[in-house]
Amino acid sequence: MFCKLNSYCLNGIDALPIEVEIDLHSGLPGFDIVGLPDCAVKEAKERVKSAIQNSGFTFPICHITVNLAPADIKKEGCLYDLPIALGILCCLNQIDSSILSDYLFIGELALNGSIRGVHGLLPLLCAVHQETSCIIPSANASEAMLMRHLNIYLVQNLKEVVEYLNHKISLQTCPKNSFHPSEHKFTLDYADVKGQEHAKRGLLLCAAGYHNALLIGPPGSGKTMLAERLPTILPPLTEDECIEITKIYSVANQLNNCQVISNRPFRAPHHTISNYGLVGGGLHPKPGEISLSHLGVLFLDELLEFNKDALELLRQPLESHKITLSRAQISLTYPAHFLFLAATNPCPCGYYPDLKRCSCSLQSIKKYMTKLSGPLISRIDIHLETHLPSIDDFCSTNILSSSDMAQIVQETHAIQKERFKNTSIHYNSQIPPQFINLYCPMTSDAEKLLYDWLKTSNANLRAYDKILRLARTIADLSHSLKIDAPHIAEAIHYRLLDHPFWTS
Repeated sequence: MFCKLNSYCLNGIDALPIEVEIDLHSGLPGFDIVGLPDCAVKEAKERVKSAIQNSGFTFPICHITVNLAPADIKKEGCLYDLPIALGILCCLNQIDSSILSDYLFIGELALNGSIRGVHGLLPLLCAVHQETSCIIPSANASEAMLMRHLNIYLVQNLKEVVEYLNHKISLQTCPKNSFHPSEHKFTLDYADVKGQEHAKRGLLLCAAGYHNALLIGPPGSGKTMLAERLPTILPPLTEDECIEITKIYSVANQLNNCQVISNRPFRAPHHTISNYGLVGGGLHPKPGEISLSHLGVLFLDELLEFNKDALELLRQPLESHKITLSRAQISLTYPAHFLFLAATNPCPCGYYPDLKRCSCSLQSIKKYMTKLSGPLISRIDIHLETHLPSIDDFCSTNILSSSDMAQIVQETHAIQKERFKNTSIHYNSQIPPQFINLYCPMTSDAEKLLYDWLKTSNANLRAYDKILRLARTIADLSHSLKIDAPHIAEAIHYRLLDHPFWTS
C-alpha cells in the first residue's frame, strides 16, 4: 500500500518541488515522518490521526511511513498535513490514486478535521504549473486571488476534499482578482509640515530617483514628521510588485488576516532591534526588516542609538538590494530593495551647533558620531539638515503638499521609465558604474565644477557616482537632457561629508 503526492517547500521566497510518499505495511503500529522534517512537520502525525478519525474515516492500525523527498532539504511548517492525510486514505482505497498527481494539496489540519490557513502560500502557488489544480484553505483566498492563471479550489475541512476527489460534491473556486493600483488615501500630508522646504526638496529627490536620505537636526525640528510622509509621494505598486511584497510577508507570517499587501511598506523598527530582526536570520532564517520594507521605506529614527554592528550590516544590502543568510545546512536569499531613510540628532543633547543650547564637548560629539561609519554614510545619497521652524514658517501659506510632490515624482518616474526601457534599471539610483557616462551626460561647466570639487574634497569614487546619479534626478525634475552646473552644485550641496558633524 503505497501512494505519492506532489508538494512544495519554501526556499526563501521561492519554492522547491517535494514528493510526499506514504507507505502502509504490517507490523507494530507506528507513524514515522522522515526526510529532514522540523518539529511542526513531525507533529503532523498527531493532527492527521485525529483529523481522519473525527472526519468519519478509519485510521489504519499498522505501521505508517511518510517520506518527504528529497531527504536533504529541510521541511518546515504545517502545509504537509493535508497531503499526508489524503495519502493515508488513498492507501486505504478510499480515494482514487490516479487523479492525485493532477492536484496540489496545501493545508494545516485541526483535530476536528477542519483546514486552517498556512503562511508562505503565495510563493508556493507561484511555482505551480498552469496545468495543476490547487486545493487550498479558504483562509488563504486573498493570496490565491492574485494567481489568475491557476485553477484553485477553496476547502473548509478534510471531508470536503475526500468527497470532491470521489466526485460526490463540487468545490468553491477561488475568485480571480482584477488588479487595480491602490487608491489608498493617506491621513498624513506634507502640507502639515511648517517650513523645512529645503528638506522637502531633498525628500522629493529621494522619492523621484529612489535615493537614500539622512535627516540631521535638533529635537522638534520635524525629522520624524518628514519621514512618515514619504510614502504619500511614492507611486502606487504595480501588480508584479504587489505579488513580490506579498510573497515576503507571507513567508514571514506577517499578513494580517491573509490580506494582500497593496501599499508600499513603511517600516520603522525601534533602535533596540537585534541584528537578526533587522537583516533577517535565526535558527530557521526568516526575512528581517530590510526585506519587509522591500519596494518601500525603511526608516531608522534616532539612527545613532542603534547598535553599531546592526548598522554595519546594512552596508551590503544597500548596494546589492538583497541579503543572503547562510547557515550550516541552508543558504537563503531575500530581496531588500528598500528606500533607506534615517534621522538623527547632531550630538547627544541634540542642539549642536547652537552653542547657547548645546552642552556637549567636542570629544563627546565625535564619540557620538563615530557610530556612523564612513562606508555607511557614503552609501547615503542625500544628507539634509533640519532647523527649528520660525514664526514666519507657521504663517506661510506657500506650502508644498503631498499631492503636488506626488505629481512631480510620477512625472520624473515617467522620464526614467522611457530612458531605461528594455533594461533592468528602474531608477536613477540604480545606474551601474559602467553606464554612468551614458545616462549622465554633462555640460562642460558641470564637468569643471565636479572635478574642481573632487580635487578639494576627500570624496571617494562612490561619492562621485552618487553625485552624478543624484544630479541626473535633479536634471530630470527640470526636464533637462544634460546635467548642467546648477544640477551638480545642488547634488554636492546634499553631501555633508566635510561638515563639522563628521570632522569635530
